[in-house]
Amino acid sequence: MTDIITRLREVSFDDLHPNERLKVDSDYLRGSLLKGMADTATGAVVPDDTQLTKFHGFYMQDDRDVRNERRQRKLEPLYSFMVRLRLPGGRISAAQWQTLDDVASDYANDTLRITTRQTFQYHGVFKENLRAHLKTINDAMIDTIAACGDVNRNITSTANPHRSALHRQVYELAGEISAHLLPRTRAYHEIFLGEERVAGGPDEVYEPLYTQHYLPRKFKIGLAIPPDNELDVFANDVAFIADVGEDGTLNGFNVAVGGGMGTTHGEPATYPRMASVIGFCTTEQVVDVAEKIMLVQRDNGNRQDRKNARLKYTVDTMTVEGFKAAVEEYLGYELAADRPFEFTTTGDQLGWYQGEDGQWHYGLYIENGRIRDYPANNPIHAGMQIKSGLRAIADMHDGDIVLTTNQNVIITCVAEKDRERIDAIIDQYRMVKNVTPMRQHSMACVAFPTCGLAMAESERYLPGLLDKLDSIMKKAGLENDPIVVRMSGCPNGCSRPFMAEIGFVGKAIGRYNLYLGGNETGTRLNKMYRENIDEKTILEELTPLLHRYASEREAGECFGDFVIRAGVIKATTQGLDFHEQ
Repeated sequence: MTDIITRLREVSFDDLHPNERLKVDSDYLRGSLLKGMADTATGAVVPDDTQLTKFHGFYMQDDRDVRNERRQRKLEPLYSFMVRLRLPGGRISAAQWQTLDDVASDYANDTLRITTRQTFQYHGVFKENLRAHLKTINDAMIDTIAACGDVNRNITSTANPHRSALHRQVYELAGEISAHLLPRTRAYHEIFLGEERVAGGPDEVYEPLYTQHYLPRKFKIGLAIPPDNELDVFANDVAFIADVGEDGTLNGFNVAVGGGMGTTHGEPATYPRMASVIGFCTTEQVVDVAEKIMLVQRDNGNRQDRKNARLKYTVDTMTVEGFKAAVEEYLGYELAADRPFEFTTTGDQLGWYQGEDGQWHYGLYIENGRIRDYPANNPIHAGMQIKSGLRAIADMHDGDIVLTTNQNVIITCVAEKDRERIDAIIDQYRMVKNVTPMRQHSMACVAFPTCGLAMAESERYLPGLLDKLDSIMKKAGLENDPIVVRMSGCPNGCSRPFMAEIGFVGKAIGRYNLYLGGNETGTRLNKMYRENIDEKTILEELTPLLHRYASEREAGECFGDFVIRAGVIKATTQGLDFHEQ
């Protein structure tokens, strides 16, 4: 195999995507950011630097709700940054929560947003507040390095490391992989934390894994423990699926490659894909296998067309067997044969439950992951004080607080004597409302007003649509049935809509593509059912289908399975025919 430096020495930058030259010329992600951060005449940074900020964990955005008004007033857009944390496995201490809560109030828009990759992101961080924001969380032993950009991003793990010794072991492996695949450049520390630059050395000193080329596109890894698949492990570039012995011992992991959700409307060469299982590795081999899969992608991924640069396209270009052979060549040994496994759910455990050691944990539902205090006149969340309530819990709690990939929170390791206190806080701050199973299994991306890619509303719209769908469900006698519903404001699919039983993907303001046929275990892609429809049509389409499901379903049959059996859509069988989408 030819490594990336050798291969690209033979290729003109004119034949590559402009970002490839940008990375090489960036002085290991420094660019002109030091100068740009000091420019107080604008809230923005120059275009090239907007690409580099992603590697450091934040995106430049502007408030699209006020864009036209500011244009009319001849003002620049209201620029700010979305800041995302690197938080492998989603675990933070109560003391860290206090800091992150303070940062939201002092330097952001007074909210925290749990992402579908088990971390926090902040919105509305103005350039003049960015350094203070990053320094404050750094003092709490948290950073944003590689939370975005063409690198390995935040690693997800089966929720709650305190649930059992096995969960703790898998969580720790997620941290080991994250640390091993972290970029080595000190640009972040120099530009944003005030570290003095040390005289440089050869390329390999700066980036022994990434080189100055980094990866062709983002790279995501997840670790799951069957039968729970709450992190939708097959949506990852690399999926590690635990194999556990009868005595609870972790034997190792099935390895799957090539998952990814992002597509582009109208371009069939882009598509969602589920990861393909290529073998099995021992626990001791996990970090090595993760590295070598990443290096095969580094050296073979598409650097001409970023829309086809994810690992899923590399796997399809090389074929699954060809990609596996390349990984084994880099490893110097063969992967073992994969082992059987089964997933049964993608949902979180909410309310009180006990872990293996008898400690209590509380799963708290957070609609679409937005942690904020709502005014009394909010039509959906009237008077819910979620941010203040969680801060009150953090102030009295000795355990950890864990984020989930379903955008919820787990308050862990609660002593028996403290359960009543936490229940009282939850009641005092009105943190829990009546949540139907459908709503509990729903997710939405951020979309408007901050995401520059959004074509339609998502986070702000889905709760109201769910109210109407819940009403239909109740009339059909389905109010106690879980159906996985997800909405994304664009086809990048951050909320993993292509794996939902009912998926909505934004096409334009007020219009969505409707997808049906995923399943409740996260093991099948859905398919487009109707294109570019408004809410009226959405309800007209789903109402008779939900009533048919109520009257015609078989025992234990989920909605996604029903629409396939009933012939509403064609089966996808793991998404092997995803090119047809």
